[in-house]
Amino acid sequence: MRNRRWFLPGILALAFIVVLVWGFVQYETKNDYKQMLNNEYQRLFYDMKDNVENVQVNLSKVLLAESKDLNILLLSQIWQHALTAQEKLSQMPVSHKDLSKTEKFLNQAADYCYSLIQAYLDGKPITSKQKHALFALQDNASYLADELSNLHNKIMKGHLNFNLVRRREDRKLDKANKNIMDTRLTKFEEKITNNYPELIYDGPFSDQVLNVKPRGLGGNVVSVSEAKDIAQKFVGIKKVKKITKFEEGKKSNAANIEAYTFSISPENASKERAIYISVSKKGGKVIWMMNPRPVDRKKLSVNDALKYAKKFLEEKGYKGMEPNYSLKFDGVVLFNFAYKDNNVTIYADNIKVKVALDNGEIVGFDAAAYLKSHYDRDLPKPKLTEEEARDRVKLDFDIENVRLALIPKNGIKEVLCYEFKGKYKGSNFIVYINAETGKEEKILKVIRDENGILMI
Repeated sequence: MRNRRWFLPGILALAFIVVLVWGFVQYETKNDYKQMLNNEYQRLFYDMKDNVENVQVNLSKVLLAESKDLNILLLSQIWQHALTAQEKLSQMPVSHKDLSKTEKFLNQAADYCYSLIQAYLDGKPITSKQKHALFALQDNASYLADELSNLHNKIMKGHLNFNLVRRREDRKLDKANKNIMDTRLTKFEEKITNNYPELIYDGPFSDQVLNVKPRGLGGNVVSVSEAKDIAQKFVGIKKVKKITKFEEGKKSNAANIEAYTFSISPENASKERAIYISVSKKGGKVIWMMNPRPVDRKKLSVNDALKYAKKFLEEKGYKGMEPNYSLKFDGVVLFNFAYKDNNVTIYADNIKVKVALDNGEIVGFDAAAYLKSHYDRDLPKPKLTEEEARDRVKLDFDIENVRLALIPKNGIKEVLCYEFKGKYKGSNFIVYINAETGKEEKILKVIRDENGILMI
């Protein structure tokens, strides 16, 4: 009887110990995950900092260099480093509203340098006005590099934890934590607001292109509550635990679109997780959506993920979209789709879709370019036949596929081209021949590896 009396308390004590051990293991696992995520954000930050410093250094070299060949090389390096810095910045746990001007600066620095390369190749040297713009870009790049160096010092001293920055929408941090990340870069935002040249050049991120009225919105102006409903339906109402508006009226840096931006707390997710989504004021179109959740077990192939992406676009009303390239990283695949009108691929009307490889969930969506450019075009007819266009391509270029494509040129201009895909000396290329004039408009190199397809 005595043994029976102690049996139940013994079992309860054992169960308590087991639960305690389990809880400790879960706590340690969660801490390990947080540390791993913080380390990943630090790596992104260091890479971005290096890219910005390279932009600043190479801009100073361009201002000194007189050689055409050296200038083209330096401008190419600035172009690549600025785009890479912008891509790293977009993955940092800082809201888009805080960094819209910084992203625009990096995009414009890249594209301005690309336009100067094109001018050089057309036999036009850098003018004094363009040098003045380069001086201003170099000054701003130097200031941004200094602010990033100050942030780097905070990280080295352990004063900055990116997980705290990432969770600021759900937890109120004290001013010290807030100021470390946001205020540093906000200072840069304020500087370039007052000291930023209007860049007039033929590039997709030029001021005159950004100021063009978007063509793909349509519809009437929607209210906050209507935009909130649109955001919830886009994500899936059953997935939404809480939705909060944290930005209104700002223009997306990727397109001249006023929008409402929301933070969504998903059901059955930790407090730290949030989905961000932006809805246009006019037309109530979703401009972009970002769900930066971790992907642990990769079960799906790239082809499986493509099926999810295609189905998603169909469900959201985007018909006639065809995939053009993909990139696999961190457990997700990013697909780029372009609109196809009859037999013509229209590259300006593009949408990016990011698919998680664990369950096929759509964790990223960007329709800014599509909403800016899409409209019912009166497509020109080719003046050259396919055979005549073939004669303009290098003789020993092994052509595998031909199609018509409308490609962007000089800002908002577009030209109809024959697109020739094939191989030259073991590498894959795409050659664009103007279907009206026969001019060789552009050549892209296709990079294929285990992570996907890129065109550069």
